[in-house]
Amino acid sequence: MERMGMVIGIAPEHIAEYKRLHAAVWPAVLARLAASNVRNYSIFLREPENLLFGYWEYHGSDYAADMAAIAADPETQRWWTFCGPCQRPLDSRAEGEHWAAMEQVFHVD
Repeated sequence: MERMGMVIGIAPEHIAEYKRLHAAVWPAVLARLAASNVRNYSIFLREPENLLFGYWEYHGSDYAADMAAIAADPETQRWWTFCGPCQRPLDSRAEGEHWAAMEQVFHVD
């Protein structure tokens, strides 16, 4: 299992909509995440900086293939058309990233 953390900005005028969307994530989107070995997925909001912190645990053996399956899923793509306009990717993110990956520097069970 691999723990993954990521961060992205959120437009302040879209915070309420983003919360509304995530209060009832579409079942097909959740099913695709589960099929792609994503578990224990959480998103946290930090105001007034307007940052979203995402955390998930990856339980698979081919991360690239699982992420490609998520990206190719039509319902997930449609979901992103609603969530994407709310988000503000960080200028410091790596090429090809939407959410900026974070390095884990500490963990304790």
